[in-house]
Amino acid sequence: MAVDYAVIIVYLAGMLAMGWWGMRRAKSKSEFLVAGRRLGPWMYSGTMAAIVLGGASTIGGVGLGYQYGLSGAWMVFTIGLGLLALSVFFSARIARLKVYTVSEMLDLRYGGRAGLISGVVMWAYTLMLAVTSTIAYATIFDVLFDMNRTVAIILGGAIVVAYSTLGGMWSITLTDMVQFVVKTIGVLLLLLPIAVIKAGGFSEMKAKLPTEYFDPLGIGGETIFTYVLIYTFGMLIGQDIWQRVFTARTDRTARWGGTVAGTYCLVYAIAGAVIGTAAKVMYPKLPSADAAFATIVKDELPVGVRGLVLAAALAAVMSTSSGALIACATVANNDIWSRLRGAVTRSGGEEHDEVKGNRAFILIMGVAVIAIAIALNNVVEALTVAYNLLVGGLLVPILGGLLWRRGTAAGALAAVSVGGLAVIGLMASYGILANEPVYYGLLASLAVYVIVSLATKPTDAAVLTAWRERLAGKGSEPTESAPDPVTV
Repeated sequence: MAVDYAVIIVYLAGMLAMGWWGMRRAKSKSEFLVAGRRLGPWMYSGTMAAIVLGGASTIGGVGLGYQYGLSGAWMVFTIGLGLLALSVFFSARIARLKVYTVSEMLDLRYGGRAGLISGVVMWAYTLMLAVTSTIAYATIFDVLFDMNRTVAIILGGAIVVAYSTLGGMWSITLTDMVQFVVKTIGVLLLLLPIAVIKAGGFSEMKAKLPTEYFDPLGIGGETIFTYVLIYTFGMLIGQDIWQRVFTARTDRTARWGGTVAGTYCLVYAIAGAVIGTAAKVMYPKLPSADAAFATIVKDELPVGVRGLVLAAALAAVMSTSSGALIACATVANNDIWSRLRGAVTRSGGEEHDEVKGNRAFILIMGVAVIAIAIALNNVVEALTVAYNLLVGGLLVPILGGLLWRRGTAAGALAAVSVGGLAVIGLMASYGILANEPVYYGLLASLAVYVIVSLATKPTDAAVLTAWRERLAGKGSEPTESAPDPVTV
């Protein structure tokens, strides 16, 4: 494994070097949090695909393929559908707002009274997303070095925290672009064809597996519907995703670059399911479906290629982890801490010393993420709680604000509160992994949003005018630096 170890070590060293390089570029709040809002289409597409395709999409996607066959692609497929919907219908308007967080968008739309509570919900979601991504390091480093779980989490988490703290979004963008290339080569161009060949080709796979493994709906209609509700809609409103939209140089870049990234996700989904199906042929009695990825990589790939594919898995985890970490820190600093101390940060205030504050929050949140990851055992339940709160509490007021003029601040606050509390109560009643909490929580949020908005005074005309101007790209914007050739 010496060659494989060398590949991984070079990769990790490269991540830290890019963090150091990014630190030299991040001189203002805009550069640190949203890469100066000047990413061109190629970098935007690559980094957007990198953040949405994490460890769950790679290791988990292969595991679902092992368990259900081709229909195991649906989880990652719905992520791609969500990214496509965001890019085609909403990304241009989101990019023109020139804000830093989802809560700032809610403040603009509803008049400055919806941000704190929505910030708390979004912070909880991004925190748990970062935690679950960080836990995945244990699986990868165990395959590589037979490493203790705690040591693996500290090592992987420390590298991500280091380059994220140094250069903020610039470092994360550069590392994500490398991670996108590594994932494409490692998973799509190497592991996929090798797995199919080792399994004897598609004809042999069909001969050895039950027919339901090749049924596109074999995973079940209710499961597919739940994936759509959680992941497709979750892509529309997550801070980690919106913060990448904010990095686009133009609204056209956000729309078309995101469409390319979403299409890539659909291909990645099918690839993961096919790899998992091939693993089922080769290893029909693995103790866990999630072990399929590591097993096929460890046993079937040649030296060097194995290291590159494991680097691809590491890249997938790191891209999601770093994106969730900076999103968590941005929300904690700008939406919660700033409001609690009575100094709400407004778009347009590009003070250089704000970089130090945001850098400190990334470090603090990073240490908290590593500590929680070490202590936490049930990853699936933690991530389910995060997504249920996100969709149940924030989907309606966010999309309502973008699509319905009559929505009010009172309606938005009621929707966040009732939807969030309903989800928590229903999870306690039905169980954390049940589908009902997000179904009924979302319906409750929608009902109170409509009823309270219609029962209260319409949003002030001046607020709506300012909102429309920002959506059209005519409102006050942060001072931007000249375009940089690196972002083309």
